[in-house]
Amino acid sequence: MRTDIKINDYERVDDLHRDGYQIIQDPSRFCFGVDAVLLSSFARVKKGECVLDLGTGTGIIPILLAAKTKGQQFTGLEIQEESVEMALRSVALNELEEQVSILHGDIKEVATLFHKQTFDVVTSNPPYMNEGGGLVNPHSAKAIARHEILCSLEDIVAAADKVLNKGGRFYMIHRPHRLTDILVLMRQYKLEPKRLRFIHPFQDKAPTMVLVEGIKGGNPMVKVEPPLIIYSEAGKYTQEAFDIYYGEGQA
Repeated sequence: MRTDIKINDYERVDDLHRDGYQIIQDPSRFCFGVDAVLLSSFARVKKGECVLDLGTGTGIIPILLAAKTKGQQFTGLEIQEESVEMALRSVALNELEEQVSILHGDIKEVATLFHKQTFDVVTSNPPYMNEGGGLVNPHSAKAIARHEILCSLEDIVAAADKVLNKGGRFYMIHRPHRLTDILVLMRQYKLEPKRLRFIHPFQDKAPTMVLVEGIKGGNPMVKVEPPLIIYSEAGKYTQEAFDIYYGEGQA
């Protein structure tokens, strides 16, 4: 862990509970949430594979995947320059420069940024809210992260289709109320849905998130995995949720 990386007074450094890795965050902009941790545990990355994270923010998913998997190279694509700069410092802080790359660019322009069929895996934790929703400031970092201002759900799926190898895997976390849109778009772009998993805050509560896996050019058949329950009746993490947040990660 490097000690010469600049940390601004308004920033904080959070422990990721993985291999001693840390991440630099600015609370006034947008800090990663549990959805990024859940996505990094749901995504399957094999030894030697190359991964692209669309809309990487401050680089949380590439850094977590570098800790949890045996993938060879992890790339994060982000349109907001301030987030890119912060992500680059986090990569340097963890001495991951040879394994993790952060690029400044627009998801809608992936065809000009990367060759076709460049990646084995694509991940995305995209903005959940579509048009509407009463934005206070559509130019703020938080609004851009939460609302489809700079990219739409279709932009994400189309970008994944452009850069994935045949047989490559696409992973996304989103809200259940958008599930029909997600599955229709994935099939439209030949990213056949293969796995779904719903995330429930409590056993007796409706799901608040859904994890989706698609395979480029895959055959039709989807598996709905057992739900992930975050909290027990006592209000503590369930064992599975605890292992995801604080465990050793994928073998």
